[in-house]
Amino acid sequence: MNASQLIKLAILRQAHEWFDGVILPESINGEAIDAAWDENDDEDYQDAKNEFRCSGTPTNITTPSSRHYEADSVYAEIEGRHVGWTYWHGGGKFGEPEAIDWIDSAYFLSVKSQRTVVKYEFEVLGGEQE
Repeated sequence: MNASQLIKLAILRQAHEWFDGVILPESINGEAIDAAWDENDDEDYQDAKNEFRCSGTPTNITTPSSRHYEADSVYAEIEGRHVGWTYWHGGGKFGEPEAIDWIDSAYFLSVKSQRTVVKYEFEVLGGEQE
């Protein structure tokens, strides 16, 4: 399986939860995923596709540049693998970044290191503020 097929699998699973009639792959292999993707009507999984595209976690990977859109490298964990893609956004009033083919350019990532970030939570002390 390649990275694009894992993304398609995640999208099909989400669409299957949301809508009746979305066909899932018979098994978890590249050929079955591509077959299920092609067998479903694009409209059946369009909402899940957009939801997935926008839901990635940012990475530190350098992204391609564009004159018309902004791009971020994002990832999701699917079937125990980290899969990355370029999240295109922006473009102004007439922009259509979701039309860029982002699934076919997906890639696998490996975790280089992990950091713990300290976040503070605050509360207002008793008494009036000055």
